[in-house]
Amino acid sequence: MTSNIAIAKGAFGNIPPVSLAFWRWFFVFLFILPFVFAELKKNKKYIIPELPRLAFLGLTGFSVCGAFPYISGLTTTVTNMSIIYALAPIIIVLLSAIFFSEKLKIVQLVGILISFMGVAYVVFKGELTNVINLIFTYGDLWMVVSATSWALFSIYLINWKSQFSIFARFALMSCMGAIILFPFFLIEEVYFLQTTLNQNFIIFVMLASIFPGVLAFTMYTKLQQLIGASLAGLTVYLMPIYGSIYGMILFDETLKSFHFYGAALVLFGIFLANKKYRP
Repeated sequence: MTSNIAIAKGAFGNIPPVSLAFWRWFFVFLFILPFVFAELKKNKKYIIPELPRLAFLGLTGFSVCGAFPYISGLTTTVTNMSIIYALAPIIIVLLSAIFFSEKLKIVQLVGILISFMGVAYVVFKGELTNVINLIFTYGDLWMVVSATSWALFSIYLINWKSQFSIFARFALMSCMGAIILFPFFLIEEVYFLQTTLNQNFIIFVMLASIFPGVLAFTMYTKLQQLIGASLAGLTVYLMPIYGSIYGMILFDETLKSFHFYGAALVLFGIFLANKKYRP
């Protein structure tokens, strides 16, 4: 996932964000289709009944989480994006309590509050005047929405059972993600930014499709099936670390004090919110 954030930043000036998201999932679908075509053909009668759920999962996990980080990369840093995206496990815990009646203990609520404070600290760059005057980088807000959408995707992916294998389901969700993105891709092309079909286009689309697309996404969804959404979400503990490394090495970003304090609050909050306590 952190590699996708780095790609989002690196793609700036090379390929428009919605275009990158659309072509990413389009090619992911093409890559996987030969391996699952027989299963899809055999179980095609289940596609229509599962279509509403596939559309929701495609929207939250593929369209929003595909395009919004790329839009975020236009205005904010890799370090900020990775710290904010680490909020996803907290939102998973919170939404699981809301939609699936999972009981939260006081210490978990405290952890949720601490994590949100950490994200706010990063968004407002640790300055009270920025909070009072609502001064922030819009790219950070795109990442907050993306983290929320990823949390929705995560909890419903594990709670909605499917007649398809993980790979076949992944292919269908990537297809739905591309279909949902297509009209926004056309709007971007006509009214905002045009895609130039050159070597950079091929490089970034292939990078986004293969690494954070086919490989990372498949591994993450498989991990969810094995250990559940909340525990799988803990993999984002590593995102602020890798994000900072990518930011410094690839984009000459400078770590500031609010990054350290914000990341520490977010990770400590995640620890409290996901810690298992005896009743």
